[in-house]
Amino acid sequence: MKINCKILIIAGSDSSGGAGIQADIKTATVNGVYAMTAITAITAQNTTGVKSIISISPKEIYNQISFSANDIYPDSIKVGMLHDVKIIKQVLKSFKKYKFKNIVIDPVMIAKGGQKLINDQSIDHLKNLLFPFSTIITPNIPEAEALIGNKILTLTDMIYAAKLLLGFGPKFVLIKGGHNNNKLIEDVLVSKNSINIFKNNRINTKNTHGTGCTLSTAIACFLAKKFTVNESCKLAIHYVHKAIKLNPKFGRGHGPINHMAILK
Repeated sequence: MKINCKILIIAGSDSSGGAGIQADIKTATVNGVYAMTAITAITAQNTTGVKSIISISPKEIYNQISFSANDIYPDSIKVGMLHDVKIIKQVLKSFKKYKFKNIVIDPVMIAKGGQKLINDQSIDHLKNLLFPFSTIITPNIPEAEALIGNKILTLTDMIYAAKLLLGFGPKFVLIKGGHNNNKLIEDVLVSKNSINIFKNNRINTKNTHGTGCTLSTAIACFLAKKFTVNESCKLAIHYVHKAIKLNPKFGRGHGPINHMAILK
């Protein structure tokens, strides 16, 4: 497989391999995109939960971004776990300096096991400082609720929430519908001029660890390949759906998905 596109992933590490940087690299690689990384935190976790989080210094995060981009300029950026205001400000500094395009922000806030991964001050900085630089943000329903301060119960609520989030500056908002209780999962993509709804049948499994990381990285990969935002979301959702369907059933808790599924 020939590799022409490059992605820079700014996110935390997952020692269990199902989410975070590890999932991002797998996703980029299997989709034919060269992955570079700036690690924001090291977590000790497995499928049952998060044991500990160790932050990387904000200056070193900036150095990772800067030194990589100076040599191999990325075609897209994926942003994941940013749990500290100082880290957010260093990422902002890099955005201003390098004028990155195709920025996908996955506002990681809560681990699959329920652990909170970001404080309220950081949420405010994420919305007000970084969202204006993004091509698309990809919150799930609980994350969107935390961002707007309202409950989201229906498809209409999802669309309304996405429109509110557009007010913070992203060009597109994709709210993922996996946390609803419907048999049909509806993911809502909203821009200033359009609303698109992607529908998939729910797969009955607890093994969905890393789906958010994987989806946002896949979107960034397809954007790097010059697909439109709508096409990138459609392709990425299809990829994640297949990865969930063919999950390897590892672990005692919320197991990982199968990032290699499209190779079968």
